[in-house]
Parts: sequence; structure tokens; C-alpha cells
Amino acid sequence: MHKVWLLFDPRRTLVALFTFLFILALLIHFILLSTDRFNWLEGPRQNKAASNITLALPSMPA
Repeated sequence: MHKVWLLFDPRRTLVALFTFLFILALLIHFILLSTDRFNWLEGPRQNKAASNITLALPSMPA
């Protein structure tokens, strides 16, 4: 394994790795925030068609 570090500069490699992982984490979080199920900031969106429906209860005969 030490031969690999002779080919690559450890400081530059680790900075590149951490930068890639940070960008990947941001991308995953923004993808999750764009979904309805995993949006922990706004919560689930309400369906406009479902919110306009009203229930009409049948009346009982006297």
C-alpha cells in the first residue's frame, strides 16, 4: 500500500477525495429534499385535488 502513496501526493489526493465526498453528500441531500417523502424541511406536500374534496354525509330519514 505504501507504493501507492509514492505515485500520488497524499495531501492532494486526500483533499480531492474529501472534496468529492462533500459534493456527493450535497448532491444526495438536495435530491432527497426534492422528493415528497424525504423532504424534512417543508414536510409532505398536500395534494390540491384531495384538499378540495368535501364529504357530504347522507341525511337520515326522520
